[in-house]
Amino acid sequence: MSLSLLATRGLARWPRLIPVFRRTMDALRAIPEIVIALVLIYVLGGGPVPAVIAIALHTGGALGKLFSEVAENADLKPVEGLASVGATWSQRMWLGVIPQVAPNWLSYALLRFEINVRASAILGFVGEGGIGHDLKLAMQWGQGRYDEVVAIFLLLFAAIVVIDRISDHYRHKLVKGH
Repeated sequence: MSLSLLATRGLARWPRLIPVFRRTMDALRAIPEIVIALVLIYVLGGGPVPAVIAIALHTGGALGKLFSEVAENADLKPVEGLASVGATWSQRMWLGVIPQVAPNWLSYALLRFEINVRASAILGFVGEGGIGHDLKLAMQWGQGRYDEVVAIFLLLFAAIVVIDRISDHYRHKLVKGH
C-alpha cells in the first residue's frame, strides 16, 4: 500500500523517487510467479515457502501498480486541506486519500487474492506444497483418481466464487455505507 502511494504522481512523499518505486513495481510484476518460484526452490529447497514468496512478490508489484493508478485519480482537495492545517504526509494519505480509494483497493486486493488462489494451484505442481501438489498427485498417469481431480477443481471453483461474493459484499458496504 505505501509503495503504491510513494509511486503516485501528485501524492508521493519524495517525488524524485517516483521512477524508482515504479520500476521496482514493474520488476516485481514482470517476472512470472513460476520463474520466481523455481529460483527460490533452488535457493530455499522445496515446499510451500518458495511458492508463497513468489506469489507475494508478484502480487506486490501488481497491486502496487493498480493502487497507484487509483490513487492518482483521487480528489486532491482533501489532501490540500489537510496540508493547510499542518497534517503530516501519513495523515494526509490516511485521511485524505485512503477513504476515497478504499472501495477500489479492496476490490483489486480481493481480485488478486482470487488470482493467487489459482496461482497457488499451479505453483504446487512445482513446489511440493498446497493444493497444486495434491492435484499433481491425483493426475499422475496410471493412478485413475479422477474423482479427486474433479473434487479439487470444484473446491478451487467454490473458493473463487466465495471470494467474489465477499468482494461484492464489502465493496458495496464501502461505497453505499451500510
